[in-house]
Amino acid sequence: MSADRFVLLQPGETRHTRVPLPPGFGVKVATTDSEGRLAVLENRLDVDIPSHVHELMDECVYVLEGEMEIDFQGTTYRLTPGMCALLPHGVPHAMRNASQPPARVLQISTPGGWDQFMEDLFGAGPAVRNASGAMDLEKVNVIGEKYGMRYTRGTMALD
Repeated sequence: MSADRFVLLQPGETRHTRVPLPPGFGVKVATTDSEGRLAVLENRLDVDIPSHVHELMDECVYVLEGEMEIDFQGTTYRLTPGMCALLPHGVPHAMRNASQPPARVLQISTPGGWDQFMEDLFGAGPAVRNASGAMDLEKVNVIGEKYGMRYTRGTMALD
């Protein structure tokens, strides 16, 4: 019954995840909570997110605090609190923080899976890092394949 899926979180509370996520990442609605329909995360943009594409998921980013930039089809957009952007599946985009403290955003992905990708990514630990400690995007893409998630270029240092 759908009523069994009711979720109520207090301020600052997040859903339990299979593996601990780094500070600044919090699952508000897990893919399993929504029968796969969506995932909602509250994230702090501590690092730049290089160009990537979601083949399956549309992504909506809503800025709660701070400022961020999104590169989309050759244009850079600056988002401030209260602004949101819909990033349609199949179109590469990149994101970066543009404020201090870093931007805090609500990320809604539909269908779900983004939270599961993050759990798999952080669960892999050192196995997805290169010799300098940064994320090896080729290894990250192997994890992302089952979620239709692919980084197209750049580097990433998620800690």
